[in-house]
Amino acid sequence: MRRLVIGRTRDLLNRSHQNYRHSQHSLFLSSSRFLSSAPVIDSPSSSSSPPMSPPVTLNSINPKVVKCEYAVRGEIVTLAQKLQEEIQAKPGSQPFEEILYCNIGNPQSLGQQPITFFREVLALCDHPAILDKSETQGLFSADAIERAWQILDQIPGRATGAYSHSQGIKGLRDTIAAGIEARDGFPSNPDDIFLTDGASPAVHMMMQLLIRSEKDGILCPIPQYPLYSASIALHGGTLVPYYLDEATGWGLEISELKKQLGTARSKGIAVRALVVINPGNPTGQVLAEENQREIVEFCKDEGLVLLADEVYQENVYVPEKKFHSFKKVSRSMGYGEKDIHLVSFQSVSKGYYGECGKRGGYMEVTGFGADVREQMYKVASVNLCSNISGQILASLVMSPPKVGDESYESYCAERDGILLSLSRRAKMLEDAFNNLEGVTCNKAEGAMYLFPRIHLPEKAIRAAEEVKTAPDAFYCRRLLNATGIVVVPGSGFGQVPGTWHFRCTILPQEDKIPAVIDRLTDFHKSFMDEYRD
Repeated sequence: MRRLVIGRTRDLLNRSHQNYRHSQHSLFLSSSRFLSSAPVIDSPSSSSSPPMSPPVTLNSINPKVVKCEYAVRGEIVTLAQKLQEEIQAKPGSQPFEEILYCNIGNPQSLGQQPITFFREVLALCDHPAILDKSETQGLFSADAIERAWQILDQIPGRATGAYSHSQGIKGLRDTIAAGIEARDGFPSNPDDIFLTDGASPAVHMMMQLLIRSEKDGILCPIPQYPLYSASIALHGGTLVPYYLDEATGWGLEISELKKQLGTARSKGIAVRALVVINPGNPTGQVLAEENQREIVEFCKDEGLVLLADEVYQENVYVPEKKFHSFKKVSRSMGYGEKDIHLVSFQSVSKGYYGECGKRGGYMEVTGFGADVREQMYKVASVNLCSNISGQILASLVMSPPKVGDESYESYCAERDGILLSLSRRAKMLEDAFNNLEGVTCNKAEGAMYLFPRIHLPEKAIRAAEEVKTAPDAFYCRRLLNATGIVVVPGSGFGQVPGTWHFRCTILPQEDKIPAVIDRLTDFHKSFMDEYRD
C-alpha cells in the first residue's frame, strides 16, 4: 500500500513539474513579444558602472529633520551614556562612580517615589480581576478601590488595553474638566480637552495646525524649552524669538513682544501664536498675575493664539508667588470663547507626581470654531488615541484624594514632602552657584531647574573655538568628564548672544545635593584656574 501511494505521488510531482516548465516557456515567449518593441537596456555590471549610492543618506532625508535639534538629549547626554557603559564594564575607569543626570526633568529616575494613591488606582485598573478578591481590601486603600471601579465603569469593556475615543475617555475628560473648574473658578467643557501622551504631542499637534510654511512664525521665549524650536523646525515654520530679561529675574516685557512681533511682520512673517511657559523652563520664574493680564491683552489685540505651557503649575516654591492659569486670567478679565484663542498644556510628568514614563497629559483648547475643531479631531484620530494609563493618571492628577478619603492624609504627606524638598534643593543649588567665581544665578521660583550664567575667561572661549564647540558646551563637557554630572548647555535653549549658561535640574535626592555641590565647586575652581586670563 505504501509503495502504491509513493508511486502515485511521484507521478503527480513529475506531471506538475512538466506543466510548470511549459507554462514558464509560454510566459517567456509572450514576454519576449511584449518587450520586442521596447529598447533593450543592458544590465549593469560591477566592472562598468560605479557603485550605487545608498537610497537614504543625510543629504536625501527631510531637511526639516536635519534642522531640528533637541539639546536636552543631545551630544552631552550621548557622551554621558558612553561613560556609563564604561563604568559598568570596567568599574574604577572614571574619576566618579556614577553618572548623575541633571539634564532632564525626570524625577523618578533620580529616586523620587510615585504617589501611592495614583499607583494603587493604576494597578487595580490594569488588573481588575483582583478587585473582587478579599485580599485586595487589606492591600489597597478603600478610596483607591472605589476610584478604580469608577474609572473602569467609564472604559468600554473595562479594558485598559483597548483603544479609546481619540480625544480620550469621555468620563476621564469629565473628571479633568471638573478639576480645571475647581482650580480656576470658571467652567470647563470636556469637549475642549484632548488627552495626549504627555504635553509634547499636544504641542506638535498645534504646530502642525498653525504652521503652513516658513512664512508662518511662532513667538517663543529665549531661553526656551527645545521642544518648541524642534517642533517649529519639524513643521517648517519660523521661530520668532523674544528675550526674557535676566536682570529682572527672567521677566517677560510686553515692549519686547511688540518689538519682535513688529520685526517679524516687517520681514513678511505671519506670526500665528505666542508661547508662554509658566512657571518657566529653563528659567524657573513664575509670572505675576498682572503680567499675565498684559500678555492676554497683547494676544487679543494682535490676533495671536496663546499657547500656555503650564506643566509646572504645581511647582511653585516662593510664598510671594502663586500659579494662575491663563484660562483663569482671561476669564477674570471678561474675555470668553469669542475673544481669545487659548490652548493650555498640562502633563503628568512634572509637578509632584513625576510620572514621565507613563506619558500622560492634555491640552484644553478654547476659542476655536467648530470647523477648526473638527480638523483637530481628525489629526488626533490619525494617532488613534493616547495610552490609557496616561489618561487615567491625568484624571487622577486633576482629581486627587479629598478630605475624608482614606488616602487623603498619606497623599498630602507625600505631595508636601516632595514639594518642600524640591524647594530646599532649589535654594541649596542656587546658593552654591552664586558662590562660584564668575557665576550668577537667579532664584528658582518654580519648575525644576536653575539656569546659571557663567562668565567664562577669554582663554576658555578661545579653547572652545579651537575645537569648534560653543563655550558653554565646552564647559559642560569638561564638567561631565571630571565629575559625571550631566547638565545642558544654555546654547541649546537660546540665550542673549555673548552670554553663556547651563541648565541644571534640582532633582537629585536631597541627601545627594551636598556631594553634587562639592563636585561642582571643585571642578569649577579647577576649570577657572586652568583658563584664568
